Parts: sequence; structure tokens; C-alpha cells
Amino acid sequence: MSAATPYQPIPNSFRRAVCGGETLIGCWASLASPIATELLGIIGFDWMLLDAEHAPNDVLTLIPQLMALKDSPSAPVVRPPANDSVFIKRLLDSGFSNFLVPFVDSADDAARAVAATRYPPQGIRGVSVSQRGNRYATVPDYFRIANDNVCVIVQIESRKAVESIDDILAVEGVDAVFVGPSDLAATHGHIGDPSHPDVQQSIAHVFERAKAAGKASGILAPVQADAERYIAMGSSVVAVCADMGLLKNAAQAVQHHFSQKQAARQ
Repeated sequence: MSAATPYQPIPNSFRRAVCGGETLIGCWASLASPIATELLGIIGFDWMLLDAEHAPNDVLTLIPQLMALKDSPSAPVVRPPANDSVFIKRLLDSGFSNFLVPFVDSADDAARAVAATRYPPQGIRGVSVSQRGNRYATVPDYFRIANDNVCVIVQIESRKAVESIDDILAVEGVDAVFVGPSDLAATHGHIGDPSHPDVQQSIAHVFERAKAAGKASGILAPVQADAERYIAMGSSVVAVCADMGLLKNAAQAVQHHFSQKQAARQ
């Protein structure tokens, strides 16, 4: 994706880039702040994940962040709190076109996620004639083209999901799979240690099976060395940082610098 071109939901350039295997570098946004999201969008990440699963976001806090990214090259991706068709419908009507659906453990789970994003007969999305997603009924042929302009990425976060990876990848409409390393580590009995060899073996397996299926894979990797290793392994949709971590790390570095200076003067 071009860092100079604002993202457009129709035609969905992010979905095209994901399905084309482009390496897309993203940033996680958990602060529920349109100002912070706007700033990070200006920086020029390929995509921004707006989190409603592990962050204090709802539709009314997500829409201002979506607005904040409107002139940004960063494609907004939303993570709903669950694989829930009603919440996904509300996010679609709010203007989101790219979804990261959490805890998809089976082909049935994946099929439900895809169906929630499609109008009938391909899915079960309810029809609202005028909503923010179709720019209040001003997008020509929206109902005809909407289904082909939604990107669905499903999260692989359990041993069951790893065991079912080929079936999940075979679901039509699943554009990519995305590893959640922390939850995956927990289900392996290694909570807090995604670097454990058992977990790393499962991550590599997901990447390999995605490549074999001709689909993209992704992962959250806020440690730079991890992100570079996963990209070298073939992962292409990689979140390399998070707003909360960036703020915390920068604040700690400044505080540490001046506390050390102060201690030296005493």
C-alpha cells in the first residue's frame, strides 16, 4: 500500500493488499483516543487496529477514531469484542470494512464471521438503507458491491484453532489468519511465554499452512526482533507496536533519564 494515498474502503485497497501477499506493517490502538489514533495515522502505518476486545471501545468511541483516520494512509481494522453478528453488523454500518475476528477455533466459527459481514444470500448481514457505511445512501450500487469490499481476518489463539487451521483457511471469505501469541501461549500451558518452543512451533505451523493455502498470515509482535523474525518466516500482516506500549516506553525512558540525573546531583 502506498504511504501517500489515503485508504479507501471501496474499492478496498487493504483487502487487495492482504490477498496479494503484500507485507503490511500495523499499529495496535487501545487508548480509545481519536487524537492518539489520528497522530499514529499521520505517521503512515499501513494499517491501524482499533481494539474493542481488550480496550474500552464501543461503537461511539470507535467512530471518532474512524473519522480521525479518514485522510490517513492507514487502513482502519477493527477487532470486535467477540465473533458476534450483531456487533459486527453495527461496525459495518458505522463504516468499518476490515475485521480482525477474535477466537476463531473452527471452520464453523470462521464461516460465522464471514457470514456476519455479507448481505444475503452470501451471508446474514441485516440491511440498513442509510447508514455511515454507505455514506448515508450516497454510494452508488453499495448493496451490490459491499460484500466484495469487506476484509475478514480471523484470529488463531488456541491449540484447537491450530489443529483446525487447514479447515479454517479453506473457508471462502477468510482473507487471512492472524496469530494471537499471548492466548496461544496460554492454551499451550505457557502463559506469558509466547517464545516457548511449543508455541513457536505452532506459530510456524500456522504460517506454513497459510502459505500452502495461498492466504496471508499475520501476528502481533511489538518486540522488533520478533516482528522481523516473523516477517522472515512469511507472515505479512504484522502489528509491530501499540499506542499504549509506545506511550509507556517513551514515558519510562524520559522519567528514568531525569531520575538518574537527579540522583547523580545528590
